[in-house]
Amino acid sequence: ETRVLMGEVKRKYAYSRYARLAELRIADIDYEQEKFSSAITAYRAFTHDHRTDESVPYARFRIARALYQQVSDTVLLPPQEERDQAATVDAYRELTAFLTDYPDSKWSRDAKFMLLTTTGRLVRHELYVARYYLKQDKFEASAKRVQYALRTFDGSGLEPEAMVLLAEIYLKMKKVEEAKQVLAQMLAVYPASPFTDAARNFLREIDGRNTAVAR
Repeated sequence: ETRVLMGEVKRKYAYSRYARLAELRIADIDYEQEKFSSAITAYRAFTHDHRTDESVPYARFRIARALYQQVSDTVLLPPQEERDQAATVDAYRELTAFLTDYPDSKWSRDAKFMLLTTTGRLVRHELYVARYYLKQDKFEASAKRVQYALRTFDGSGLEPEAMVLLAEIYLKMKKVEEAKQVLAQMLAVYPASPFTDAARNFLREIDGRNTAVAR
């Protein structure tokens, strides 16, 4: 068995490059068998024990990818935004750290795609919770979830949706000026968004209210 052979290489050539390659191969075997937790542990041990090895970027990428693989969608589970997001947060942090440390690596394109997907999942979760609070008339809690999403997870592609939702919450809170500012910013920054119609409708509603008050 390959794992046994790699173990023998590690034992016989403990302080050589061959031993380090054997460690990586054992981690790869776990990854290929979808034993992601074991693979992550092995890759982390490699990066910790061999900080200057040329294969550290590879191991770091595989950690990030394994974490991403653990965040799976299946018909047997609730929608992604309704689930606990601990694993998604771990993947987000690892992917962000990898791209910070190795922005030009040959794996950066894949890492950017996974980060975009992961960021979207985290933002969708925050918007899901915000809408839940909104239905409960817990406007302050609802606004905080949207504000957190906009502040923390940049580049999700969901900013227009989040901003329109925040404006809706502000209107429920009677914070008309704040709602107008958010909507104006959204229309200025994302003029081609599918949410522009909703933003303009809210602004017309606000103008209608102001006109009625003026009369």
